Amino acid sequence: MADDALSKALFRALLALRITLGLFLLQWGIEKFVVPQANVFIWEHFYGVNVSQALGYAFGVAEIVIALCMILGLFRTIVYGAALFLHAVTVAVTWRQLVDPWGDPINHLFTAGVPVLGGFVALFLLRHWDRSLFSK
Repeated sequence: MADDALSKALFRALLALRITLGLFLLQWGIEKFVVPQANVFIWEHFYGVNVSQALGYAFGVAEIVIALCMILGLFRTIVYGAALFLHAVTVAVTWRQLVDPWGDPINHLFTAGVPVLGGFVALFLLRHWDRSLFSK
């Protein structure tokens, strides 16, 4: 009985992580099409790299594909790993805002990326127990 309850709870928890983190990533992918100039600014400001809007669109497509696969629970090791890597890099390049969230300008919203990173880590670590409609 306890194994069945644990199995159901784990299924629901992983489903919640998969959907919410997938939607989180999907939003960033869609943004690259809705506000393409924001992507160019972000890459230049945080990564120190000038990217074209065309490259931004390519990243947007990749993020959207990863997000949809994540929501559906497809290719879990590759997809969850890619999502974890993408978000880990994003958190790493915002280290200044994380170290001084109330500096000038105040931008403490970057700290929200840290627990999101924890969610990506948890989903990746538990990927072998994640079951979707498409998994065996």
